[in-house]
Amino acid sequence: MDLEVDRQHLSTVRIVDAASAALQPGEARLRVRRFALTANNITYAVFGDMMQYWNFFPAGPADDGVNWGRVPVWGFADVVESTVGELAEGTRVYGYLPMSHELVVQPGRFDDRGFVDMAAHRAPMAAAYNRYVFCDEDPIYDADREPHQMVLYPLFFTSFMIDDVLDDTGQLPGTVVISSASAKTAIGAAYLLSRREGAHVVGLTSARNAEFVRELGCFHEVLTYDALHELPSGPASYVDIAGDSAVTRAVHQHYADSLKYSMIVGGTHWDGPPAVPGDLPGPTPEFFFAPSQIAKRSKEWGRDGLEARTVDAWGAYRDWVDGWLHFERSHGAAGVEHTYQQLLAGRVDPRVGHVCTMEDE
Repeated sequence: MDLEVDRQHLSTVRIVDAASAALQPGEARLRVRRFALTANNITYAVFGDMMQYWNFFPAGPADDGVNWGRVPVWGFADVVESTVGELAEGTRVYGYLPMSHELVVQPGRFDDRGFVDMAAHRAPMAAAYNRYVFCDEDPIYDADREPHQMVLYPLFFTSFMIDDVLDDTGQLPGTVVISSASAKTAIGAAYLLSRREGAHVVGLTSARNAEFVRELGCFHEVLTYDALHELPSGPASYVDIAGDSAVTRAVHQHYADSLKYSMIVGGTHWDGPPAVPGDLPGPTPEFFFAPSQIAKRSKEWGRDGLEARTVDAWGAYRDWVDGWLHFERSHGAAGVEHTYQQLLAGRVDPRVGHVCTMEDE
C-alpha cells in the first residue's frame, strides 16, 4: 500500500494497494514500520522536480493522466525478506523511505554500520539519501527515543549544516534572520546559532505562533510577518525556510546591500508566490542543499569527525526539546493522509511531532 501525491496539486492524494512482487536476486524487502511527517516533507514535495526528490521512489504508471509521486520520509524499517547474504532478516534500519507498507532495495556497499541502495534509479541521487543505517550500530539510536530520531534528527542535521555554512562562509558573528521560525529546522538552527558568541538570531513567524517561538528562548528577537519594518539594522544574513517570495523581497528591501548572504532552505509557505522573486536588492538567494555541505565536511573532517560533531550537538538538543515537544501517532492510510493534509495546510501545532505508520492500529 502506497500513499501517492499529485505532483502538480499537492493536496490531491490517492492510496494504491499493490501486491508485493517476488524478490529478484540481490534484493531485500523492507517493511516500513513507522516514519515522521514534518514540514520538511512538504519541502520535498514543493521542490520535488527542481531537486529531484520524486526520483527516489518513483510512482507506478497511471492511466488517469495524473503525474503521481511518492513523498520521501525518514523512518524505521525491518528487513522481512532478503536474498543478500550480508543482510539478515529481522535487521532494523533507519533511512529514507516512501509512505508505504514496504520498499524493495538492492543492498550494496556494506560497511559495519549499514548499506546503500544500489538501485539504478537512485544512483544519480545524493549518497546521503541512499544509505540505510543498522540501528544496532547507530551511535544516536535509542529504542525508547525512535520518535526523536525520525522526527527531529533529519531536521537537526539540516540545522547543523545551516549553522555550519553560515560559519564557513564568514557570516558569523552577525545577525541571522530566519523565516518560518516555528518550523523545527528553524528552531534547530536558532538553537545552534544562539550558542555562538556574537550571533544575533531573529525569528520571523505568524502571529499565531509568535508566543510559542518567543517561549523557546533560542531567538534573540521574534517578529511577525506584518512587522518586518522592525528588523534590526544590517549587516545580516537571511535563512529562508518559508519559501515565500513576499517575505524574501521584504527582507532584501529592508537590508539592501547590508544583506550579505541569502539562503533558501525550504518551502513551508508552499502555496504562496515562488520562492525567488526577480530583481532583488542585495545578494542573489542561493538554494541550500545539505548533502553538498555534508560531502564537503566529510572530506575535510572525515566521516567519523563529522559524526562526532553532530552526535555531540544532537544529544544536548534532544534533551532540550523534551521541555516543549510531544509526539502524536497516526495509523493506517487514512490517518497518514489526514496528517499530511494538516501539514500541507499549515494547521499543525509546532509543539507536536508526528509519527506515522501505514499499518492499521
